[in-house]
Amino acid sequence: MSKKIAAIVLIYICTAAAWFILGSTVLYRTNTQDDKLKDVVGQLWGTTQVQKAPSVFYETKLAVENKRIESGKTVSEIQTQTITNYIPLKSSKIDAALFLQHRKKGLLWYPTYIIKFSALYTVPNDTPEPRDIFLEFTFPSAGAVYDDFRFIIGGKKLENIETSKGTIKQTIKLAPGQKETVEIAYQSQGLDQWWYEFGENVSQVRDFLLTLNTDFKEIDFPQNSISPTQRIPTKDGWDLKWQYSNLLTGVKIGMDLPNKLNPGPWVSKVTFSAPISLFLFFFLLIIFTTLRKIEIHPMSYFFLGAAFFGFHLLLAYLVDHISIHLAFIISSAVSIFLVVTYMRLVVGTRFALLEIGVSQLIYQVLFSYTFFFEGFTGLVITILCILTLFVVMQMTGKVDWDAVFQKKALPKESPKSI
Repeated sequence: MSKKIAAIVLIYICTAAAWFILGSTVLYRTNTQDDKLKDVVGQLWGTTQVQKAPSVFYETKLAVENKRIESGKTVSEIQTQTITNYIPLKSSKIDAALFLQHRKKGLLWYPTYIIKFSALYTVPNDTPEPRDIFLEFTFPSAGAVYDDFRFIIGGKKLENIETSKGTIKQTIKLAPGQKETVEIAYQSQGLDQWWYEFGENVSQVRDFLLTLNTDFKEIDFPQNSISPTQRIPTKDGWDLKWQYSNLLTGVKIGMDLPNKLNPGPWVSKVTFSAPISLFLFFFLLIIFTTLRKIEIHPMSYFFLGAAFFGFHLLLAYLVDHISIHLAFIISSAVSIFLVVTYMRLVVGTRFALLEIGVSQLIYQVLFSYTFFFEGFTGLVITILCILTLFVVMQMTGKVDWDAVFQKKALPKESPKSI
């Protein structure tokens, strides 16, 4: 019995090593593809978009006297410096809508989106003099595409718009105390996250309202972002509002697009955890055969371990071509078919279907299926292990383990007569 268990342990260790190699291979393929394919998706669809609030400022001239010494004499020179005076927007009314579209490349899903952006800004001249107020609007990404773009100042749409390094600069002539409205709108595409920043040169935001509509329910906010002040559920997603009357900046508004279950990382997790399921299966099989007094050669354990490994091997390469759920069903069916059809020849049809087939369904298929429920996998596996321990303890409470592990005594040879 001891030699048999040692052989089973060796088979288990070899199978676990094969799983480690397979899991590492899947993880390497996933990381390698991610480095390449994310750039490809970004070029085709767009990257993370960070929309900054427009910068508003006016310029003043200041005469500065510079002195220098030439040939022992002090020479004065008057130079004119241009000083940029930033002013806060009087109000900002922004409407944005995110439409999620997952795209699959290799072993990964990427959360791409369409963004519809529309903003109405109020630009003031709070100085006592007429000013040329400059407004600079920078697009979220220089390489992105912007459709249905509108730039309207005081109700007049600008037709010939020039950009420099992804920035539009327009001059607005305002009398003292006058204000003007600026409307900016476009439709674009992005990836992973969407951000709205209040700008680097603004210390205060007044009369601000941003309304963001989503067509997805699973919302999350990135680090260093602020939560909405109001959340209203809609039929397909959320109606989120950020409203402030007088806000000190230093914070940003952001949205994390929900990720779809990625086949590559999911398969690697299932593969790395496979030794636990095989251990429980072998443990239960040893108990069943001990109680039924059925002899199974260690070579049969080798074939069982290979069938279990075949499940993960087939799954790892099927997810490249079909949906992860369909790949899971096919791999499970193939593995169970291998085990049951083989074990019916070893121990009979009834034992192969009930004890072995049901055990494989629980400890391989359902065990692996728990990884679809992110956050609950560890708890489910823990409960499964405890229940298995309880069942086995109840089944073997009266087993004489000394008799089970006792070596069979060899008959002594009778002394030969001379």
